[in-house]
Amino acid sequence: MGLRAEGFAGVSQASSHVLLTGGAGFIGSHVAEALLRRGLRLSIVDSLDYFYSPAAKRANLEEARKVGDFNFCELDLCDFDALRQTISNLQPDTVIHLAARAGVRPSIKNPQLYERVNVGGTVNLLELARQVGVKRFIFGSSSSVYGISNRVPFAEDDPCLRPISPYAATKLAGEFFCHTYAHLYGIATVCLRFFTVYGPRQRPDLAIRKFTTLMEAGKPIPVFGDGAMGRDYTFVEDTVAGVLAALDYQFPPDSTPFDIFNLGNSHPVSLNELIETLERVTGRAAIREQKPLQPGDVPITWANIDKAARMLGYRPSTPLAQGLEKFVRWLRQVHA
Repeated sequence: MGLRAEGFAGVSQASSHVLLTGGAGFIGSHVAEALLRRGLRLSIVDSLDYFYSPAAKRANLEEARKVGDFNFCELDLCDFDALRQTISNLQPDTVIHLAARAGVRPSIKNPQLYERVNVGGTVNLLELARQVGVKRFIFGSSSSVYGISNRVPFAEDDPCLRPISPYAATKLAGEFFCHTYAHLYGIATVCLRFFTVYGPRQRPDLAIRKFTTLMEAGKPIPVFGDGAMGRDYTFVEDTVAGVLAALDYQFPPDSTPFDIFNLGNSHPVSLNELIETLERVTGRAAIREQKPLQPGDVPITWANIDKAARMLGYRPSTPLAQGLEKFVRWLRQVHA
């Protein structure tokens, strides 16, 4: 992907400068808005790849631009030379790295691509962060790193991480590289394990958006397994609050400046309960199409958020029904 830069000139140097990768995406665009509301100088890097509509990602950027101005570079993190040129020009002091090839099942079909982007792209970014003297690095990881865990809820110090998809393995590898750079070079680094984030701008391939779209159209929804599978659905505003808290986190003195936090809701919901709640919120009956379980799916995700609450002040506050109401309102506006 070629490099396209917008608005590098004329941006105030007075405030902290954050480089946000993946800022055109679902979570990233919400993080971008929150950073702009803080008055921070913001630069966004995103490849606008075709995993889903680039036009939707551009629309996300335009929503963020309503909050404030920012630099934007259309750039592939695997293009080391272009990335080096961009970061050398920008000289950020903080990196929030959310860009990734997403999705469990697509990673099973194309593991080499996921390794190249999610691991190689992360190493490229860490190495350039070292070169330009970035002070803080925040890495968007995933609850999928826990895999098939022997104990719930999942805690950050669980020694038995068993990822069962290439996507999960790439996120765990990213965490290991983050720790390595924090240890070797003193870059203050926080890894955030996101748990099934949902809300306005959610990707079309994710269950809540897929189900709602099909239900609104009167079409069947695919239900994999018996519907007992549990997910720790977390509203995007709560996730963003955790990301902002990670910006402010102070590491203990005389220690490797590295830590990991779960950002979940700590209230797993079964697939059956999710569908029933969507029926109430939308006023539509779901037509279920039963299907076998899919490879790579874990039976449950459930975040222990005690550590994030204690050390980041993280306290998710959006009940599922309330978050789904906000999401459905947004989706109906998009489809209006």
